[in-house]
Amino acid sequence: MVKTHYRIGLIRVLTAYDQEVLESHGRLLMSLFPDWEVLSLCIPDQPEGIHDEETKEKALPKIENLALSMIQGNIQGLIISCADDPAVDKLSKKLPIPVIGAGRSTALLAMGVGKRVGVIGITDETPIGMKEVLKDSLIKEIHPHGVNSTLDLMTPAGRASVLKEAFTLKKDGVDVVALACTGMSTVSLASEIKDRVCLPVIDPVRAEGFFMRAALGF
Repeated sequence: MVKTHYRIGLIRVLTAYDQEVLESHGRLLMSLFPDWEVLSLCIPDQPEGIHDEETKEKALPKIENLALSMIQGNIQGLIISCADDPAVDKLSKKLPIPVIGAGRSTALLAMGVGKRVGVIGITDETPIGMKEVLKDSLIKEIHPHGVNSTLDLMTPAGRASVLKEAFTLKKDGVDVVALACTGMSTVSLASEIKDRVCLPVIDPVRAEGFFMRAALGF
């Protein structure tokens, strides 16, 4: 039997000038799914990614244009690697392949793990797609002090702030933590929180990968 090989397109909403950073999410997914080849590209002129409505609005047409160009590269699936799921609904209707985002994927996995979900993100409110999934299971949402874009997560102070709030969530009775920024995957915060806070943690890049795998078929 010939083993199926999948070529997956992945869009980063952070303009990454460092190839290691650009390809970090793709490398993680290929380590989980060895039959995948992940093509990672980023949108231009968004050095702080998406972290509010203004940056999201600027990003939407860029994401759509990049997605339409990537579809020409014989990809079998497209991942928008952002917890806000920007352009996912629109592209899902337009493209003949699965289109998966990190936000709803993370929320759905969290619902499968626990009943009292705490969310840590880089905005004051949890992304709307995650809220629509979590509903009353969203016990608390936290925006760590000093973490206002994905770049802040790459600093020792930013990591420490996220970790501090994870302890707060545990104190407040959550039974699973959902990370609402794929930049937290870039710096492997899920494993650190799990080991130090002793709660299950849903990593958004892993989550988007699991749902893409489901869409492609196991």
